[in-house]
Amino acid sequence: MSARDVLKELEEKNAEALAMGGAEKLAERKKQGVLNARERIDYLVDSGSFAESGRHARAIRAEVRHKTPADGKVAGFARIDGREVAIVSNDFTVLGASSSVVNMKKIRHVKQAASQYGMPLVFLGESSGARMPDRMGASGRAILAQDPAEYQRLRESPWASALLGQCYGSSTWYAAMSDFVAMRKGSVMAIASPGVTSIAIGKPIDPEELGGWKLLTGVSGLADMAVDTDEQALDAIKKFLSYMPAHSMEAPPERPVPAGSGEACRSMLEIVPEERNKVYDVRKVIAAVADSGSSFELKERFGRSVATVLARLDGKTVGFLASNPLFKGGALDADACQKATDFMVLCDSFNIPIVFLVDVPGFLIGVEGEIRGMPGKVINWMNALSLITVPRVTVILRKSYGQAYINMGGGRNTDVLACWPSADLGFMDTRASVNVLYGVKEQDDPARFRQLAAEVERDTTPWELARLYEAQHVIDPRDTRDFLIRMLQVHRKRLKNGVGEHRLANWPPSY
Repeated sequence: MSARDVLKELEEKNAEALAMGGAEKLAERKKQGVLNARERIDYLVDSGSFAESGRHARAIRAEVRHKTPADGKVAGFARIDGREVAIVSNDFTVLGASSSVVNMKKIRHVKQAASQYGMPLVFLGESSGARMPDRMGASGRAILAQDPAEYQRLRESPWASALLGQCYGSSTWYAAMSDFVAMRKGSVMAIASPGVTSIAIGKPIDPEELGGWKLLTGVSGLADMAVDTDEQALDAIKKFLSYMPAHSMEAPPERPVPAGSGEACRSMLEIVPEERNKVYDVRKVIAAVADSGSSFELKERFGRSVATVLARLDGKTVGFLASNPLFKGGALDADACQKATDFMVLCDSFNIPIVFLVDVPGFLIGVEGEIRGMPGKVINWMNALSLITVPRVTVILRKSYGQAYINMGGGRNTDVLACWPSADLGFMDTRASVNVLYGVKEQDDPARFRQLAAEVERDTTPWELARLYEAQHVIDPRDTRDFLIRMLQVHRKRLKNGVGEHRLANWPPSY
């Protein structure tokens, strides 16, 4: 063949791969208002930066090879905001992006490159599961589990996933291993499809009930947020990565501080009610403390009595783990415990200091919590807390009761602890304390009850904690932002070039 003929063949092969599952299938997607696999990459990454790996890969079985351009998964390397990333985008127009011998080799290649070379990994999920008959019988088993580290997660670099349609098989597994998951409403993520599941359990099942956005964001917590469009999901991934270092051995990126940051904190007394029994939304406190417009909440619908928010303080990434009295009065349930632990693992793995904002009445006790293993979840949280090596700063706003005082960064579980003058350090609510300690109820002896309540409260003020040097500072709420910035300047010195020891790097991604 002449050079001209060879180049013509290359041009034809490229055109075949770029045509994906064909014009009819691509037109149907456009009609539905969803992007195809290559459009998703183009939208997410810096223009012209995508370098595809495995464009000419095809299925290993001869009978389907002709209809498997790129073998259903588009993979390679690109830049997002100028930083290199590894990326896999499932092409559902090609055999439902089913997992095969060849396309799993593509995933393995870019995944290993991301871990070894220090790049975030982005996985754009939409897949039907394992390809049949490839994986049937003894010969099918011979191609499975050839990589013993396939599902190992050591958090060398951040992983982010988007759920953008039917997500079974690899889309499910990689989402479950990711640090951040954005989900388009209408998508479904599960171990197997509704059809397969219905046969297995002997009754019909609705896809939304099996793995829709309400379940994943509000019940299982496997997705961090739900959005309306592909574009919004991709924007969320881009924003999440903006807070992350490219890999665990560098500090997170810094951004300019927006003008006017800090002004909102001067109105803190208007955000948090003085009365301890009045609720408020702690996310407004975080927004007032952080750099303007920098708050990015994770798992908003899950474990809502704590808020987990990435933000910036003085241009630097910080993780806020905050009691939220707006939900269950801030009492910590099983979901809140899991959510808090997940967030601490994320922050410590990627060198992000943690700020605890505390207004917690304790753990939500009862039969449901015990059935869900609350004692184990409380201790999981404590174990993770004891392994953290990034800076930790605790500010007690109002209540900090019982064991929850410890879990929320009390005692030696923080580098520095500050209280607002409104802080209440009792073991439980004053009214309950009088009843438990003295057996006196207000309705039985109001005068005696008030006397005992005053005695109990006297020992629970921030001044007593400061006198014992258990609190190093008592601060004006309006100075919280300045205090946190200054303390983090001091305590970041413990890191080596902004890098921690990553003792939580192999913590289970989901449990």
